[in-house]
Amino acid sequence: MDRPSVDDYFGDWKQREALVQEMIPVIGRLFSQRNIGIFIYGRPLHNRSVTFIMKSHRFVRQVERNEMSEFETHPVLIAMAKLDLRHAQIDLGKLTVRFMEQLEAEGSAAQNVDDFVKQELAYLDGKQQKPIEKSQDVVLYGFGRIGRLMARLLVERTSTGEVMRLRAIVVRPGGEGDLEKRAALFTADSVHGAFQGTLRVDEENQCLIANGNVLQVIYANSPEEIDYTAYGIDDALIIDNTGKWRDEAGLGLHLKAKGASKVILTAPGKGDLKNIVFGINDDDINADDKIITAASCTTNAIAPVLKVVNDRFGIEHGHIETVHAYTNDQNLLDNYHKRSRRGRAAALNMVLTETGAARAVVKAVPELAGKLTGNAVRVPTPNVSMAIMMLTLASETSKDELNEFLRDIALHSKLQNQINYTQSPDAVSSDFVGTREAGIVDSHATIVNGRHCVLYLWYDNEFGYCCQVGRMVYKMTGVRYQNYPVDE
Repeated sequence: MDRPSVDDYFGDWKQREALVQEMIPVIGRLFSQRNIGIFIYGRPLHNRSVTFIMKSHRFVRQVERNEMSEFETHPVLIAMAKLDLRHAQIDLGKLTVRFMEQLEAEGSAAQNVDDFVKQELAYLDGKQQKPIEKSQDVVLYGFGRIGRLMARLLVERTSTGEVMRLRAIVVRPGGEGDLEKRAALFTADSVHGAFQGTLRVDEENQCLIANGNVLQVIYANSPEEIDYTAYGIDDALIIDNTGKWRDEAGLGLHLKAKGASKVILTAPGKGDLKNIVFGINDDDINADDKIITAASCTTNAIAPVLKVVNDRFGIEHGHIETVHAYTNDQNLLDNYHKRSRRGRAAALNMVLTETGAARAVVKAVPELAGKLTGNAVRVPTPNVSMAIMMLTLASETSKDELNEFLRDIALHSKLQNQINYTQSPDAVSSDFVGTREAGIVDSHATIVNGRHCVLYLWYDNEFGYCCQVGRMVYKMTGVRYQNYPVDE
């Protein structure tokens, strides 16, 4: 067998690169002019680099174990662009794979790509239905780690502006140069890198202008003193990133502000507030709910995997150990802290602490009540955490069976945005910065011995969590996109 030459590899890569360069403006026009989101197995492609799109193709080839490449997706995308598609989210990768399967099954009798795409997307072609009646105003209350990442995410999703727009940011009164400092923290992030866009500071009107989105910066000491309507904002969804208020009485202060209508807390709530993990119990959100909480980053990471494993194999009991990046509630250097151990220097120590994530899972997956314990160790890394789930199952399995089950869930279920899967034997925490899924199963680390198993789950405790909150924003405000595939 002849070995492929260097020129064969390089020539193939250059051809695929050229195809992606042709695809990018098509994807951009579909997004900005028609509000069509294009994805490859859940990965959004708008405003993405050539390299990112090529890596997304490679991910599918590796994990889906097929031959899908840019040679296959390019003609499918071009065929899509010929249709009258609006206000939908379409997985180009899965559409392409279905076409490849048809070609393999039917050979020369298969439809050509234009006819196939037209038939597959017939239910979307020519439809003008918007995902929401009028554009939803969103306000970020707090502009710390989560607030700034939520701002990036919401600006990225603006599209035509007909569905949702970030309108304002509320912060405590600051000193001279406050706006410039906040703008600098937004555009340059030590963990997540530069903001992929442009930002302008309008000192006179106290605004930040991000990719054309005017973000009013409102200075206030408490929620109820704000009149959002004075800024042209009405019926707004408030995303509280401060964690200052965790119960209904405290969060209810937001609803006293003129122009505010609903509240999402980016932390676990207390009392009878609904703690929602999107993808697991988001159907508990009702149209008349005014306040909900997005639980914690760890709860969002572990609940989906625990849910599907329990449904398939049964969980008799288990322990969740969280190896968590340090956070702002710890001290940078040794100093007094009201909580045990957290006063010791975060960047120098592993800090044993408690977590309520295992208990909180029960609010999303009630059938696990009384079956889980949990604890946490804060470690000297700024982002990306790991959950180690030590479970005793009701039925025996094997490493291959359990991994294959989770791989299939990650690729072919409604939980593809909550559960991802990696086969990399050399994966480390920094590889998962910026991942959008709630958690990523490390298949190489899985251990199984009969009914006993250990699963290792990576998660970006900042951005991955924000993506979960973003999905909840759509759900709570009634945004309903038409999707392809319709069953996902």
